Amino acid sequence: MSGIHTGGSQAYEPSHTTAEDRAANESLGSLLGDVTRNLSTLMRQELELAKAELRESGTKAGKGAGMLGGAAIAGHFVLLFLSLALMWGLAELVGPGWSAVIVAVIWGIIAAVLALIGKKELKSVRGLPVTAETVKDIPPTLKPGANTP
Repeated sequence: MSGIHTGGSQAYEPSHTTAEDRAANESLGSLLGDVTRNLSTLMRQELELAKAELRESGTKAGKGAGMLGGAAIAGHFVLLFLSLALMWGLAELVGPGWSAVIVAVIWGIIAAVLALIGKKELKSVRGLPVTAETVKDIPPTLKPGANTP
């Protein structure tokens, strides 16, 4: 049985890695310089990756916004042509002049209702007043100019 080692005087020693060889042979300053360069390279690469992801997100957002804008224009035309159809339908009953007035009044009422709802929503927004209340809670000694005689 040649090739099989049955004796036990030699212990297994793993071979040294390149990092271990460098650590044994180079100065600490040189190793720290390498770490700093590698960290700098990593940060630049991460920044470039973030920029690329931001560009991609921006492109997608731009396309989405463009599609929504196109949908808004198409919706506007739908309302326009439905209004014209209503006007022509009413013209058969009350005449073209009065039918135009009726459709305009309907749209005026819709605009007024939407404006009132929008105004109510804007009044319910509370950003600055909450902050102003929080500032009032700051003790006088912590406010700027409190230590000035």
